Amino acid sequence: MATVTEWIEGARPRTLPNAVAPVVAGVGATIQLGAFTWWQSLLALLVALALIIGVNFANDYSDGIRGTDTDRVGPLRLVGSGAAAPKLVLTAALTSFGVAGVLGLVLVAVTGRWWLLAMGAACILGAWFYTGGRKPYGYAGLGEVAVFIFFGLAAVLGTVYVQAGRISWEALGAAVAVGCFSMAVLVANNLRDIPTDKVAGKVTLAVRLGDAGTRRFYLTLIAVPYVVTVLLAIGHPWPLIALVTAPLLRTPVRAIISGGTGPGLIPVLKDTGLAMLAWSVLTALGLGLS
Repeated sequence: MATVTEWIEGARPRTLPNAVAPVVAGVGATIQLGAFTWWQSLLALLVALALIIGVNFANDYSDGIRGTDTDRVGPLRLVGSGAAAPKLVLTAALTSFGVAGVLGLVLVAVTGRWWLLAMGAACILGAWFYTGGRKPYGYAGLGEVAVFIFFGLAAVLGTVYVQAGRISWEALGAAVAVGCFSMAVLVANNLRDIPTDKVAGKVTLAVRLGDAGTRRFYLTLIAVPYVVTVLLAIGHPWPLIALVTAPLLRTPVRAIISGGTGPGLIPVLKDTGLAMLAWSVLTALGLGLS
């Protein structure tokens, strides 16, 4: 029986910035549009958190029963390590998805944005089939695309649209930036796992690009948000304050450029996630002040 600490680790708390950051960025764009409602933003945040915890448990379950997580370099995997029975981890995943679905339904019902139900259903299906099903798309190198769509475009623009009933160019820019940050987190994770994924037959984008190509891709992705910052400042100078978050990426960039591998890449995930969260907070502040 897994301990409470192991269950918390299995939920992968280091990935939570991927859920918080897009909602925060979306809140900034919503404030700029004059449509911010605190409780709707809170519900959107809870939906995003439930979704990412659900996808983490679903990933743990699906990879675990396939044997992909048998030899892990990164944090604990409940099924792969034998700490928890597969059915319990599956139940945790489905429960998280259920919570996300119920909260999302409440949000849609009170705002009347009913077509967002389709987007919510797509998010849940995308979360499951990332590593679940007979042909998981995460095993075909499409995980980064899904992260960009669901934890970039959908999360940011959904937060804005459900409150404002429309989106703005600033919201779209923030969505692209956060999506690239989220992709960078996954790219760093998959860079670390290239050796074990090859053995397990998991053909991630990192496996396809190879070690050197994946490192270049990571560096490109983390540059995009700062290009977006400059573009946002063309009409509104306040978003430039987000540039102060760039030094937070110094350690991850050093690890990537120096050829860090295995455990040496684990901090890259955390630091990239924190930089994404900090960028989103300051960008939201900048957009709100605009």
